[in-house]
Amino acid sequence: MLPTIMPSFRQVGEKQLPNPVLCMAWSPKRDLIALANTAGELLLHRLANFQRVWSLPPNENTGKEITALAWRPDGKILAFSLGDTKLVVLCDAEKADILHLFPVENPVSCMHWMEVLEESSVLSSFYSSEDESNLFLPKLPTLPKSYSTTSKIFSEEKSDEILNLLGEVRLNILVLGGGSCLLELYAYGMYKIATLPEVPGTCRSLCLSSDLKSLSIITEIRSSDNDPEIRYIQLDTGLLSDCLPEVTRMARKFTHISTLLQYLRLSLTCMCEAWEDILMQMDLRLTKFVQEKNTNTQVQDEFLELLLWGQSSPELQALLMNQLTVKGLKKLGQSIETSYSSIQKLVISHLQSGSEALLYHLSEVKGMSLWKQKFHPLGLDSVAIEDAITAVGSFTLKANELLQVIDKSMKNFKAFFRWLYVAMLRMSEDHVPPELNKMTQKDIAFVADFLSEHFSENEELFDRKGKYFNVERVGQYLKDEDEDLVSPPNTKGNQWLKFLQESTHLKESPLLFPSYPQKSLHFVKRMMEGVIELCLQKPAEVIGKSVKRSVSLSLYIVPESSENTPRLFELPSLYNDKKANLHYVVFCMPEVSPCKLYLLRRSTEPNRPVSNVLTAIDLSNVLCQSIDDTTAGSSSDRVYSCQDARFYDNETLTVVLQASEEEENRGRVLAQLPLSSALSCKEEFNWDSSLRLDQQSGSIPSQGLVLENQWRDLENMKAQFVAVNGIRKVACVLSSNLRHVRVFEMDVEDEEDEERPESQNAGSDQDGLEETLGSQEEAEGGQTEGQGGGLRPEEQLESGEGLEVS
Repeated sequence: MLPTIMPSFRQVGEKQLPNPVLCMAWSPKRDLIALANTAGELLLHRLANFQRVWSLPPNENTGKEITALAWRPDGKILAFSLGDTKLVVLCDAEKADILHLFPVENPVSCMHWMEVLEESSVLSSFYSSEDESNLFLPKLPTLPKSYSTTSKIFSEEKSDEILNLLGEVRLNILVLGGGSCLLELYAYGMYKIATLPEVPGTCRSLCLSSDLKSLSIITEIRSSDNDPEIRYIQLDTGLLSDCLPEVTRMARKFTHISTLLQYLRLSLTCMCEAWEDILMQMDLRLTKFVQEKNTNTQVQDEFLELLLWGQSSPELQALLMNQLTVKGLKKLGQSIETSYSSIQKLVISHLQSGSEALLYHLSEVKGMSLWKQKFHPLGLDSVAIEDAITAVGSFTLKANELLQVIDKSMKNFKAFFRWLYVAMLRMSEDHVPPELNKMTQKDIAFVADFLSEHFSENEELFDRKGKYFNVERVGQYLKDEDEDLVSPPNTKGNQWLKFLQESTHLKESPLLFPSYPQKSLHFVKRMMEGVIELCLQKPAEVIGKSVKRSVSLSLYIVPESSENTPRLFELPSLYNDKKANLHYVVFCMPEVSPCKLYLLRRSTEPNRPVSNVLTAIDLSNVLCQSIDDTTAGSSSDRVYSCQDARFYDNETLTVVLQASEEEENRGRVLAQLPLSSALSCKEEFNWDSSLRLDQQSGSIPSQGLVLENQWRDLENMKAQFVAVNGIRKVACVLSSNLRHVRVFEMDVEDEEDEERPESQNAGSDQDGLEETLGSQEEAEGGQTEGQGGGLRPEEQLESGEGLEVS
């Protein structure tokens, strides 16, 4: 019999999953757990009965091989990495919308997202005044949904959601680690603030201290003739800590800039979707007309003859009446006006306002770079920032040029279509409305100039595009191509450009933005992004070079027999005690001492010594036996080894234990290990750095541990892995086949456990989602899951509905 005292945690859900789970991570703020499986899906589940909230299927534009997960500290953004496409994606936890993604040089094997807890008067004043740009800049307009729904990656994207990428002002840093020298820090998950020095092997776990003084890394070093070696490395990141106010200001500004670039990118996508290629059909029809007509006259001559004498060749009449048609011409005119108006509004409201905000933030960064005493150690380069400001100015000029082209095209096409509509009505001998029948000499001259400019054959155009004509002039600005514009604007009569060309000093002046008259808006946008990227890279290089390796400890050898175990679940596990400023490393050495769990402690300050650097916890007889329990072979008599261990909080480890003599479906235990007794050991370990730890394991101080009620038998489950969140007091246990999960509420009062059913929804979650987040439990009979991009109506959950965690 088991002890009569009931365990202090309660099972609230269980599920058999169709695909093996590769990684899992609890939200830091809510009772939500994210899972990634072998099918490339990202899943979000609620604690209660493990109900699914949403699923994000694999995407050909992002990738299909999820390698790591990390939550932003506020729980609103979920980051995941993709190994096949080498991308890192930031996803909105509420709607499964992809908000931002960026490439990395090598696949990411692990990630960690931490928040700085350091407080100072300088930082406090910055936190309160950070959004002062709102006093000077208008709020960015929302991107229209109707244009963005056809985007391949971003579904129903809105500017408000993009701006949510900024999150809280307090600095948070996403740490990425992988093989082949990949070790990078991203401020607010978006701006690369440091490219760290090379560490040997592949990163298996990362932990950046909340005081920014050091970064702990677990690496796996492989060689051709030996088994993989596990090593602990500590990097000194003191520059980030010493310059925290400056780093926060700089990172915040650059994150604003990155967000605005994303906003401009999506605005341009909306413009491309608003543009219709209907006018291209006219170009192709005119080209076919040139190739098939028997006369030697130019197309513009035939149109001019129709304009002046009201007569047309049989070929032109057939083109107009049979291919274009009166009805088609009317539809064409309406489509052009609608499309041009939409693009015009997007340029004025989105591109121009986004560019102004970009210039504002870059100008502030330039001011920082000139404050050498504060910002020079971080690598801010005023010359590179000035180049970025110039590039944004060029983009603004190109957007204004597009506005002028749209305005001119709308006037030209209205006049041309009005005249051609009347001419075609006369050809078909239909009634011509009196208001359309009047045409002044000025109108005739206007149409004649339009025909002369737009309807002249261009042999070079046929070589490039397979057509002789380019009647439509707006679409060329929206083409994402490196080629020059087919029909650049005519600047012959521009007095300002003539004045610039004749002025030697003004021509080279840095105060004037270059205009690139031959290039498209897309080209200038890409050029601007490249220049800004160069501006952002310099601090990452300078900060990265300041980071030095302070500690490198060889721990143990991984036996080849464990090669099939998913690396994302394997120990060692890293943890940062924010109160005591300590790094913890928890690991096992089953080949050396199968019944022991090891605890390594390092100060976040690389040169500060700590007591009890290394302690072993003996798990041989860890479970307490009841006085009345005389049954031989009970759980408490078994010898246990540790399958997985994660820090629940600063004083507690959550572990999955396995009995040495295991029955088929019994012998696995979920337990909470208090660390106070283990850390009370007075004996210190003398580490011989010339040897691996497993070669000197016999001299490691060991401490026995006996549990009373902080454990629970995991019946009918080969439990092997666990994910916990001590703040929310929840745990998720995963079986060895990676498909069977059980979720638990921890630290539950015994009375509550007896009174309430296990699966009962216990009240409301005070920290629930602000809007809608959650789902009713999916039907067992093949009900379609909500795909990324929001919840189905039947899945929506009222705000605040969740589980009360005491």
